[in-house]
Amino acid sequence: MLLVLALLFTPIHALAVNPDEILSDPALEQRARALSAELRCMVCQNQSIDDSNAELARDLRVVVRERLVDGDSDEQVLDYVVSRYGEFVLLKPRLSMRTIALWGAPAALAVIGLIVAVVYTRRRAVQPVAKLSPEEEARLGTLLERE
Repeated sequence: MLLVLALLFTPIHALAVNPDEILSDPALEQRARALSAELRCMVCQNQSIDDSNAELARDLRVVVRERLVDGDSDEQVLDYVVSRYGEFVLLKPRLSMRTIALWGAPAALAVIGLIVAVVYTRRRAVQPVAKLSPEEEARLGTLLERE
């Protein structure tokens, strides 16, 4: 029973890379695994292509290995895949003006909202109350005396 439970909870993502995909050069294979761990599976969207069994993930793993065999650097391989699929394919997006705007917009909007709320409440609280003119006081006095 313990053996069945151990096998049941053993990570299966190690089986995602097919034996026919593995490169004969261990150094290149290690680089391919590292790059595959950085790329998002476009089908699963929450797994790397190294962990995914999807057909598209397999195709991307093959492309990564082909590019490495052709002599591309790691950065060139990532640039090639990003040029085909966009920044979304990276599990850890690069720091750029887009990502800064994406991550900074909620904080900026919260600060702007806070400033607007403070200015609005201050304007309402600071408005002076106008005094009654002598004629208005006299009229109010007569109205109050009637009751």
